[in-house]
Amino acid sequence: MNKHVVVVYPHPDDESFGKAGTLALFTRAGTPVTLVCGTLGQMGRNMGKPFFATRESLPRIREQELRDACAAIGIQDLRLLGLRDKTVEFEDPEELADRIEAILRELQPDVVITHYPGHGVHPDHNALAYATVLAVGRLPKDERPTVYGAASSKNAREVLGPPDVVFDVRDVLETKFAAIRAHRSQSEAMWKQTEARMAEDESFRRSYLESQSQESFWTVPVDEVLATAKSS
Repeated sequence: MNKHVVVVYPHPDDESFGKAGTLALFTRAGTPVTLVCGTLGQMGRNMGKPFFATRESLPRIREQELRDACAAIGIQDLRLLGLRDKTVEFEDPEELADRIEAILRELQPDVVITHYPGHGVHPDHNALAYATVLAVGRLPKDERPTVYGAASSKNAREVLGPPDVVFDVRDVLETKFAAIRAHRSQSEAMWKQTEARMAEDESFRRSYLESQSQESFWTVPVDEVLATAKSS
């Protein structure tokens, strides 16, 4: 059994869409999971549908949604970095790495989950992922956790090859969906459409559930990623 898992993502809901099943497998197995969330998604475009959030209230709402999602997944330790949404790429990566390194040294996880640097699509994803890899790279090699990177770029499989780790999450699908639903401001409209279509179309229901039953990650080669970043 893993001794501790640390998850580092920049936005509320990054931990749920496409990853909540994996995290639920860890918590169900009794592995502590710490979620480090960079921002409160305060610059997000979705305000609920129909609208129930404003630009001023969105950070508070999204923080509560994040806490509700953590409760659904079984995450008891949430760390908020207090960064500004959509500006993470402008932060000093060394200073971000300082903060993440402190958490890694405190918790000594054997697995870290983040985005795969360069394949996170969103600049915030790539920036915080790189800072996370930088923090891991500062640790002695025999003390480094394995880093699982989520890659969502269109050419991820072409560049990185097939995923190194694929988690079968069909046994925790309801937990995964509960976490997604918890992010109501971001997911409610989409989820209602999906549920309605599943109710009407059995073929779509089977296909959708199957697509949600596996979550894939690539093992991040820490030294290689850091060397490439330094040479570019």
